[in-house]
Amino acid sequence: MKFIGIDLGWRSQPSGLCCLEWRDRKLKLLSLERLGTIDEIWLWCDRWIQPEEAAMVAVDAPTIIPNCTGMRLPDKLAHRHFGKYHAGCYPANLSLPFASNTVEFGLTLETKGFQHAPDLEPQNLGRYQIEVFPHPATIYLFGLERILKYKKGRLAQRRVELDRLYQHIISTLPKLEPSLEISDDLVLDIPYSGAALKALEDRLDSLICAYVASHWWYWGRQRNLVLGDRQQGYIVVPWRPG
Repeated sequence: MKFIGIDLGWRSQPSGLCCLEWRDRKLKLLSLERLGTIDEIWLWCDRWIQPEEAAMVAVDAPTIIPNCTGMRLPDKLAHRHFGKYHAGCYPANLSLPFASNTVEFGLTLETKGFQHAPDLEPQNLGRYQIEVFPHPATIYLFGLERILKYKKGRLAQRRVELDRLYQHIISTLPKLEPSLEISDDLVLDIPYSGAALKALEDRLDSLICAYVASHWWYWGRQRNLVLGDRQQGYIVVPWRPG
């Protein structure tokens, strides 16, 4: 089973891409990239997922948007449950300029056989897609009191926070179940320039997306929340009940 994480550029920005494979009771990193266009993303996906191969694609973008204005149900629930951690998400509706791009991305995944999976039988092989959001995911996965603020602020502080994210990835994810195997490909340096820092941020976010996909497939609702539903949109977030 493969797990694809896509930190999608909602308009014309580059996207982070990660491919993990569940093999020998470990998650093994196969690819960690950043690409600029939608066509490049589809070529990358075709490279790492063979036709009919079992895989789950986790997208950090609103791929189901039924509302013309205002906020979707999952956006409201994200603010309700995770606002205190500073992990509320950006509201999505069909009047916003990115909406057609993100919805089309989900529809294209469906044509490739990846069906939305707000419910699933844990560890059942298939071709699935889900919407995810890295910030609330890290709250549970890393035991944080609030999100790591590597997206905004002064460059030096963003660098410190991104390094904290990286350290959590390489020190915590190998201890969880499913477990991420740390390979030489995950030995990374935290850059000093703004452009390079953003490029690494996108790649690490895509890794979190891929891990969330594996966590949802492995545990289902036993250790995950589903904010919303198939009709109104949904976000899968790792969480332990209680």
